[in-house]
Amino acid sequence: MNILITGGAGFIGSRTAAALVARGDQVTIIDNLSPQIHGDAEARARIAAKLSEQTNFIEDDVRNVNLLTSLAREHDAVLHLAAETGTGQSMYDMVRYSDVNVTGTAALLEAATVSGSRIGKIVVASSRSIYGEGAYRCVSHGLVYPGDRSPAAMDAGIFDPRCPICDEVVAVAPTPESAPLTPASVYAVTKLAQENMVLAVARAHGLSAYGLRYQNVFGAGQSLSNPYTGILSIFSREMVFGRPIEIFEDGLESRDFVHVSDVVRANCAALSADAIGVHPINVGTGVGISVETVTAELARFLEYQGTVRVSGRYRAGDIRHNIADVGLLQAELDMTCGIDFRTGLEEFVTWSRAELMRGMDNDGYARSLAELAEHGLMKGG
Repeated sequence: MNILITGGAGFIGSRTAAALVARGDQVTIIDNLSPQIHGDAEARARIAAKLSEQTNFIEDDVRNVNLLTSLAREHDAVLHLAAETGTGQSMYDMVRYSDVNVTGTAALLEAATVSGSRIGKIVVASSRSIYGEGAYRCVSHGLVYPGDRSPAAMDAGIFDPRCPICDEVVAVAPTPESAPLTPASVYAVTKLAQENMVLAVARAHGLSAYGLRYQNVFGAGQSLSNPYTGILSIFSREMVFGRPIEIFEDGLESRDFVHVSDVVRANCAALSADAIGVHPINVGTGVGISVETVTAELARFLEYQGTVRVSGRYRAGDIRHNIADVGLLQAELDMTCGIDFRTGLEEFVTWSRAELMRGMDNDGYARSLAELAEHGLMKGG
């Protein structure tokens, strides 16, 4: 099969490309090698050279509809990964996020549906962020969806949502694909737009489509130069260089961390699946890990002796908890995510420490926090 991967130079795309090539597929990658993600010119040149060894690598923009139209005539399926990523940054860099994520998806879909296109399947990288707050279980009312948290409550240090019906305490529950979609950041809004556009166009044109709602993807190879996304890469860099760590809220907020190898398996399974129609599917482990635990595990692996401070500050657009209901992943793609967090973290730390010690330090994270404060998006504390 001939497969096009947009945004394929990133750590999800490059690993997926390698897996597809290994099983005999022909792969073309289009990626603009954004400096925010891929680093300086020398680093970007290395990435391009490595990708060109096994794939047809094209350094270009996903909004180039003429190029995409040409590529659509030569490929059977698309894995659409191209996107700007970063919850906080998206709340003040709105034009860029909307343009790249939404216009880029529109360009791809326009190209995929013109006369002469061979594209029969589109797999889009969606996101758990499209749910906003995840699902919770109330003793009296069962599965509930509290929605956005109250700024007044968070200013008072009350971070956990409560039942929207009776205002009682609720417990975190796995979030199914049928949950309400209430994105809490511009980034999340654009990811929902990507998924909705792909699934709507696929229905209209009789294409097969999967919206894979990735949870928090991590692993060796993720960007260490991007200060706007990825708690593991951000905190590992700060720890390696001995800087203090600030944990937002009370540290008990949690995420479902899924290893990149499992995400690659899901991508490959979706590209190979025979099912027709459109399929939104969570890709995660179904296990929540708190930020406090993530920080402690990183510190242990890195032998970090610096200061860890739970500040009580919070970022506009952040959610409290979200873990995946993985029933559809098992039923439709016949897989589970098998790499547990601590095993994956040990691999990540070994790789990231070696990379960072080669001189990849920068002040990007401090700058990103200053930008949030400047735009009124850092609250509390």
